[in-house]
Amino acid sequence: MTANAENGTAGRVTVTRAARKAIEALRAALGGPVMFVQFAGCCDGSDPMCFPDGEFALGDGDMLVGVVHGCTFHMNADQYEALGRPLLVLDTEPGTPGGFSLAAGDGLRFVTRIKAPQRQRS
Repeated sequence: MTANAENGTAGRVTVTRAARKAIEALRAALGGPVMFVQFAGCCDGSDPMCFPDGEFALGDGDMLVGVVHGCTFHMNADQYEALGRPLLVLDTEPGTPGGFSLAAGDGLRFVTRIKAPQRQRS
């Protein structure tokens, strides 16, 4: 099975203004979308890997968490469930990206943060 909305909860990732700008610049430079893959160590402040779309082979256990600015965001379904199916926020910060990930800009890397749930008022 390939990663798809049936293997998880699509729509559980959002993006900051800074990350949106970085994605726009990458899309323009590459001539198309990129894909994000979150590995172990998720999430707050950890690096997702960013690749040109389709250049990373997803496994059967990977799920589509959501689509941000036309680009897919994937992670291991078991890991996502263990984290309580959080809402993830894709952001940027100064630093060098890990592994073979594309940079978010000059001296910038992408990071994933967990959005805290809003408290209900009584």
